[in-house]
Amino acid sequence: MKRIATILAPALLVWNCSRPTVEEVETKAAATVTTITMAPQIMEGIVAATGVVSAAPGADWAITAPEHGRIVELPKAEGDRVKPGDLLVRFDIPSLQTDVATRRGELATAEAHVRNAQASVSRLTTLVQHGVAAQKELEDAERDLAEATAAVEQAQAALRSAQSIERRTVVRATFPGVVAKRAHNPGDIVDAAATDIILRVIDPSKLQVVASVAIADLTRVQVGHPARIIVPGSDEPESGNVLSRPVAVDPTGVAADVRISFSQGTKLAAGTPVRVEIVAEHHPNALVVPIEAILHEDEDAFVMLAGGDKKAHKRKVTLGLTTPKQVEVTGGLKTGDAVIVTGQQELPDGADIAVSGADGEKDKNPDKTDASGKDKDK
Repeated sequence: MKRIATILAPALLVWNCSRPTVEEVETKAAATVTTITMAPQIMEGIVAATGVVSAAPGADWAITAPEHGRIVELPKAEGDRVKPGDLLVRFDIPSLQTDVATRRGELATAEAHVRNAQASVSRLTTLVQHGVAAQKELEDAERDLAEATAAVEQAQAALRSAQSIERRTVVRATFPGVVAKRAHNPGDIVDAAATDIILRVIDPSKLQVVASVAIADLTRVQVGHPARIIVPGSDEPESGNVLSRPVAVDPTGVAADVRISFSQGTKLAAGTPVRVEIVAEHHPNALVVPIEAILHEDEDAFVMLAGGDKKAHKRKVTLGLTTPKQVEVTGGLKTGDAVIVTGQQELPDGADIAVSGADGEKDKNPDKTDASGKDKDK
């Protein structure tokens, strides 16, 4: 038995040594990933803001009383259309009529004084020529005439002013529009206050959007840039363009007003709250990847590519325009590259991969998406 054991022991030792270790028989499974294929598409940088539909300057008229008085006529109701020359309001303001009469009396008195002064100057001129009157008397009469003439000019200006205010007792439309608000009725007593509006007339063909844009984004907004105007609850945005941007802002503020015109008019009512997307940047042939596809190491950015050898390859890239969902790659990629968009985290360079399918099919169609990730057909 000892001899048999002696013979078997070396054989067992050789057999054990020839067996592979556990680590040697283990194999690493290929990492499952999804990819997108790079193709040029439209990339837009959007400045988002909230706004209100408002009438353009000169197309919104709030009518108030020139003085305390009573409304005599108010023929138009809310929603009525008006054309230039239509009667809107007639006031009865006795104080204005009295003021005009007073100014007329003052003018008549001043003109009578001028006539007397002119007669005095003519008379004294003759007497001085004949040596009957002193030169000083003539000079005094001439000075009195000059003062009387100045008084006439002042009286004429005061009368014109009073008549101008009196004419405001009859208000007629100056542009075609619609009565947006009627706050009084005939017989009402009204005050000359900016807050006591009798009628508000708006020209609906001249509506704009006043959008509140963050001051930090103003440098990205330029006159003429396209914009989308979105009404909450509506699926179809209206198109517009930036009409004006502020040249000065409140140093203590956080936002400033940007005016946006409608491209083809609008049926929205003044005062409607809207959301605005201003296209600040437009890159028509951009290579775009989802923002989660980007890997960062210190200050450098990378993506993982799926190679034809079924391995992942790390590629350093340069980034351009960035939105909350997508990022433009301006260097390091070319059309046709397969970028890994899921499964790339913690994936080492050269790792075996198994592509399960293409992700982001929508991104392959450059005509249907923008940089915000929204489908333009929706």
